[in-house]
Amino acid sequence: MGVSWKDNITLADTLERVADLLEAQDAMPFRVSAYRKAARSIAEWPRSVAELLAEEGEAGLRALPGVGKSIAAAVAELVRTGQLGLLQRLEDESSPERLLASVPGIGPELARRIHEELGVRTLEALEQAAHDGRLEAVEGFGPRRGQQVRELLEARLGRSRRGQARLREGAGEGPRPDVGLLLQVDEEYRRKAAAGELRTIAPRRFNPSGEAWLPVMRRTLDGWGVRALFSNTALAHQQDATRDWVVLYFEKDGDEGQCTVVTAHGGPLDGRRVVRGREVECLAYYGVESEETEAPRPGA
Repeated sequence: MGVSWKDNITLADTLERVADLLEAQDAMPFRVSAYRKAARSIAEWPRSVAELLAEEGEAGLRALPGVGKSIAAAVAELVRTGQLGLLQRLEDESSPERLLASVPGIGPELARRIHEELGVRTLEALEQAAHDGRLEAVEGFGPRRGQQVRELLEARLGRSRRGQARLREGAGEGPRPDVGLLLQVDEEYRRKAAAGELRTIAPRRFNPSGEAWLPVMRRTLDGWGVRALFSNTALAHQQDATRDWVVLYFEKDGDEGQCTVVTAHGGPLDGRRVVRGREVECLAYYGVESEETEAPRPGA
């Protein structure tokens, strides 16, 4: 298949694809949630899941949070064969037109025209077409409906593939890493990304060519597991900030969350890297004496 099925992120992305297809086919919510939870667990696991399988078998996989017997068997199948029968069946059953018609405001006839005229087969490709103007050129679409589709897809696809909806961003609830730790990871990530030293993945959103351009880095500091990657949201692309906004996902002892680190524009933190929602702490970190904090432009 041209990819390494021994990679945790690749395994997690495959489980997320299963969850997407199950959701599109109106499967029971608990089943969709189970695959999303397992995907997040595998993506965040600090060691190779393939090695865990080799050493401890499927019993070792079942010890992972959120990974039950059936999903453990699916992961084992992926690692050993590079394929997943369940995914293939779901893809065979999910025609592009049926998937497109699952978006509110797009009926079967519109879905057929979008698929035939634009060659759109996935929701990610539909989102790209909604943003680059091609969708509004399809008969039955205008600016108003195009905007509606953009908003619906942003809500649907912007939801974390790994349970991000349940993470806190600057909410102030529960333990969080110090801003110094977050800024340290941010600096290392951007430096290594610029030097081409990090593994890259091909995001499904806003990536019509399928290019593997998005660098990913994982670190463990002070007991916190942190995953860093550039923001790949619609807003980040609109603001030309995909190489500036860095999203950090963190977890420690069951406490988890996310934050976005950006370059501040204006105010006492002008030009500095800032953790959104924690500007006051960043002032103290940089030793800036001011009661005014001008928040940086909105992040992902």
